[in-house]
Amino acid sequence: MSLTDIRARIAAAEAAAQRPGGSVQLIAVSKEQPEDRVLPVLDAGHRLFGENRVQEAAGKWPGWRDRFGDVAVHLLGPLQSNKARQAMELFQAIHSLDRPKLAQSFARLAQELGHCPDLFVQVNTGAEPQKAGVLPDDADRFIKDARKLDLPIVGVMCIPPVDEDPAAHFAQLADIGARNGLDSLSMGMSDDFEIAIAQGATHVRVGSAIFGARR
Repeated sequence: MSLTDIRARIAAAEAAAQRPGGSVQLIAVSKEQPEDRVLPVLDAGHRLFGENRVQEAAGKWPGWRDRFGDVAVHLLGPLQSNKARQAMELFQAIHSLDRPKLAQSFARLAQELGHCPDLFVQVNTGAEPQKAGVLPDDADRFIKDARKLDLPIVGVMCIPPVDEDPAAHFAQLADIGARNGLDSLSMGMSDDFEIAIAQGATHVRVGSAIFGARR
């Protein structure tokens, strides 16, 4: 696969779902990918990337931003509260808001820093005990409480269980987003992003299908 192939598949999925072209943003997931794989994607003009760890992103992206200009990087992985400040200064969006303590940290830092990245609430649609995320039954209340803190909640995110049909999980996430007035749906990865687009995804997170398997 390549960036060109993935873009073409996204465009075809948008058309199949009768959605406008360009309505889905491709997040190129560059976590654990070496420079010789990421630079060609930057050279091709792609400017939206995803990382899972604050420390790894901090070691890579400041230099690449100096070189390539306006690059948006989103945090996709779990975030410890003690890394919240660094994350808010480094990322344009954070897709893993999943607990009250982290929301409170963001709110405090937003007042101090005068800005806050766009935030997605991570929903554990499969109620998997090993996975982060707000449980579906708790999502409405969590979103309401986060909004009371004046946080810029723009959407919801999920990672379906690997052994289940993702379509039902994407539909559930879309319903949570719709009833809370959230337009952004971060769902779909290399193996299932076309299914996610059919269910309304606005952000798909594709890594291995662009860069190849992590070394």
